[in-house]
Formats: sequence, C-alpha cells, structure tokens
Amino acid sequence: MGAANDISSSSSDFLNNSDTQVVLNIYDLIPLNQYTYWFGFGIFHSGIEVHGKEYGFGAHDFPASGVFEVEPRSCPGFIYRCSIPLGRINMPPFEFRTFIESAASEYHGDTYHLISKNCNHFTDDMSWRLTGKCIPGWVNRLARLGALCSCLLPESLQVTTVKQLPEYHECLEEGGSESLATSTPCESTEIDDSDEAKHLLSPTAVSGDVAFVKEAHK
Repeated sequence: MGAANDISSSSSDFLNNSDTQVVLNIYDLIPLNQYTYWFGFGIFHSGIEVHGKEYGFGAHDFPASGVFEVEPRSCPGFIYRCSIPLGRINMPPFEFRTFIESAASEYHGDTYHLISKNCNHFTDDMSWRLTGKCIPGWVNRLARLGALCSCLLPESLQVTTVKQLPEYHECLEEGGSESLATSTPCESTEIDDSDEAKHLLSPTAVSGDVAFVKEAHK
C-alpha cells in the first residue's frame, strides 16, 4: 500500500512540475515610452517566461544561438514595465529545455534585425508554438510600421550598435555554441552604416547573469 502511495505521489509531483504558466515580460527601451505607451506606441523589449526562467533574443556577430536566459522581470539594461499571462502549458522542464534549444538553432545572433527579426518576433513565435496565441500587437508595432516604410524610422533605429561578446567568441573558438554565462561588462562597438541593420537587446553593461542557451544540433 505504501509503495502505491509513493508511486501516486511521484506521479502527482511530475504533473505539478509539468504544468506552468507562460508569461510575456515587457520592458521599456526608452524613457519616452511612459508618454507614448498610452497612445499604443513605444519601443519595447520582451522576454518569454517559462518554468521560472525568462528567455529573450539578442544580436551578436556570430552564427550561433542568440537566445539567452535571465531571471524573470530582471533583464539587465532595461526598465521592466509589465507582465502578461499568455496561457498555461503542460510540459515538463526537461521537455521545454529541448524545445528552447531547438528554437535557439533558428535564432542565431547574427540573424537579428530590428525590423524583420527582433526580440519581439522571437517571443511572438515562442508564444504561438507553446500556447497558440500571439503576443499583443502593440509590443512590436514599431517593427510592423518600419516594415511598411522604413524611411519613417529615425536613422538611429535603422542602424544601431552591436555589442561585441569576447567571452562568446572565445567559447566558439573552443569548438561549440555551449551555454555561456557572463557577468562582466562588455564594450559596445558601432557598426558601419553599410552593415545590415541590427539592434542588440542585451544591455551595454551587464549587471546580472545572462546565459546563452545552447542550441540543439540537427
């Protein structure tokens, strides 16, 4: 009887660990957002929170995972605004880890583009795959407007700075896109106007641990 109870308890714990809320955490990129937000317009960063970790997408110059994880609502360098529950899923942590590592192989840092493939495109894609729901349209409205007419965007948003990640470079030289944690500031480097427009949504000065997600090898 005791063994049966243990099995029942273990099954219950497994189900409880599998059930989790998917949350969209939204951050302000610029102080002006506090005024433009009420008109349905602003420049935002977003991350997707699952199983107690938040996942985002940022730019770097290497053909490897640009997906990173941080503590929820604590992405360094940005101003946390709000959280939006997107729905619940039944997916154990190990299965979700396989899912996010597979997604990381589709989101390399050197493919980041402010208008066509930014952090909000990433969270929208993850939300759709996990819950069948899109993120609110206002979160990525700037990119949609820019896609219609990029000439309307300020030049500073069309071509921006990309932070170099020397620790990441060293990791790649050692033979792989292993998960990388960094807690030291990295210098920002400007790119020439001739380069493809990118925008790094990682902070210019890291104040907390940011770990890149290892991508699944196909």
